[in-house]
Amino acid sequence: MKIERTELMAYILIAIGAILLIITFYMAFTLLVAELGILAAPNLSEALGEILGPIAEALIKVLYLGVMGWTGSIATIRGIQLIKEAKRSVQQKATVQQQPSQPTQEKEEKKE
Repeated sequence: MKIERTELMAYILIAIGAILLIITFYMAFTLLVAELGILAAPNLSEALGEILGPIAEALIKVLYLGVMGWTGSIATIRGIQLIKEAKRSVQQKATVQQQPSQPTQEKEEKKE
């Protein structure tokens, strides 16, 4: 069984997408399990000033994980679409090759 180029690219895209998704979920899990430091400040303005840095850091991490997950899912979806299209084209080639042989047999039968 020979693997065509499009089918090979599809498998590569699926592998890359799956790896990205696995890494994304692993990083999200490690962020979830990490200890949170709760800041206690007597003044509200000091508390907001101290919490702004960790919030910005968490937001950047969440956006990074979102982009990684989005990219991984798109790569996986495109790989699956390529495999489906490759299988359709192989089936169409098979039906096209079989169709010309059938009408010629019918014409021969009509001539007799």
